[in-house]
Amino acid sequence: MTEQRVERRAVLGGSVFEERIGYARAVVDGDWVHVSGTTGFDYGTMTIADGVVEQAEQCLRNIGAALAEAGCGFSDVVRVRYLLPDREDFEPCWPVLRRVFGEVRPAATMMVCGLADPRMRIEIEVYARRRVGPALRIEAVHGEDMLAQWRHVHNVVVPAAAMSMDEARERLGRYRLENAYLGEALVGCSTVRPPEGEAAAATVIARVLPEFRRRGFGGALYERGLEHARVLGAESVETCVLAANEDGLRVAEKWGFVEFERYVLDGGSDLWIDLRRGVG
Repeated sequence: MTEQRVERRAVLGGSVFEERIGYARAVVDGDWVHVSGTTGFDYGTMTIADGVVEQAEQCLRNIGAALAEAGCGFSDVVRVRYLLPDREDFEPCWPVLRRVFGEVRPAATMMVCGLADPRMRIEIEVYARRRVGPALRIEAVHGEDMLAQWRHVHNVVVPAAAMSMDEARERLGRYRLENAYLGEALVGCSTVRPPEGEAAAATVIARVLPEFRRRGFGGALYERGLEHARVLGAESVETCVLAANEDGLRVAEKWGFVEFERYVLDGGSDLWIDLRRGVG
């Protein structure tokens, strides 16, 4: 009988501390994903905000990126641990934490303890278990090959707004793009635009190739996109669907989106529908 090896791999988050100390932002061990204690540093600039609420928001952005790289999301989190030097700092963070975990309801522990740097006011550690079911894998787009796949799905689903690789690269620089795979087969893609305007509305767009529709993949992409929108602090979420894409409209409405506008772009003939929902 051949022993089956369990997948084990490290997910690096870009923090200089990972290299200096010798650890990973997260470790995937089979179905389990262990995310290290994560603080409010912006790893791109290695800067940290003064306020505890801002630090908590950045902690969750860092954790969300690690979970996505590991092939899961906040909805897969089963335990969370909050570490704070000052117990009085915990309650101001509750709205931020509730926005992400309010529907997930993981087991949770809060501990008062010292942290490695006096600038750190909160550290968050999570454990997640990737769900057993169809082998759907959703990954953040990185590299030209994945971007070309994202562009392919986009152009198949919305030919009226087909884009070049240069346009896709520009999107990748501003938005979060993800691809969905069933095994090795490309299934769909998604776009999450950060909140904009006074209404703090994020945009989440899910696209599934026609041959893979009506199998729940669009819902999985919406779920991941909504999780990310919550982390970014969105107060509402919008999406856009071609009126001719009846399956896309059905999935959007199933996920609570309500139509608020129909229009035809200048010089075009295709009817577009904008829909909106809350982040809860």
